Amino acid sequence: MKTTRLALVAALAVLAVASANAQQRTRESVEAEAVAAAHAPNQNVTRGSRGADPFTSTADPEAMYKQAVDTAHAPNQNVTRGSRGADPFTSTRDPAQVLQEAMATAAAPDQNVTGGSRVNSRVISTMENPVLKSAQGK
Repeated sequence: MKTTRLALVAALAVLAVASANAQQRTRESVEAEAVAAAHAPNQNVTRGSRGADPFTSTADPEAMYKQAVDTAHAPNQNVTRGSRGADPFTSTRDPAQVLQEAMATAAAPDQNVTGGSRVNSRVISTMENPVLKSAQGK
């Protein structure tokens, strides 16, 4: 019971101090604070709602100017890839092998026949390709 009374007295003391601090402000000081807040230029404005914040550059102006001039004089500054023709082609295959395959395809006796072109049957060639025959004979 003694501890409860001690806690109650401490709580009342804290409440009394808080109440005394609240009453030390005068009506005039509260009114002056309210008027100042009402006349503040950005009282209820969130950041960025009246435009961007002032910009302060950290880059060297001369370096930025030089970079802008170099970019403006670049030969392909506004060109997307492929707009001036195809990129240069570099083959990764052996040209002789590609030529051999192209000649074999061109010389095939049934090169223009598809699977469904002969009464919906599958075409199995029995004819020999002269290019492949000559390549095997080498």
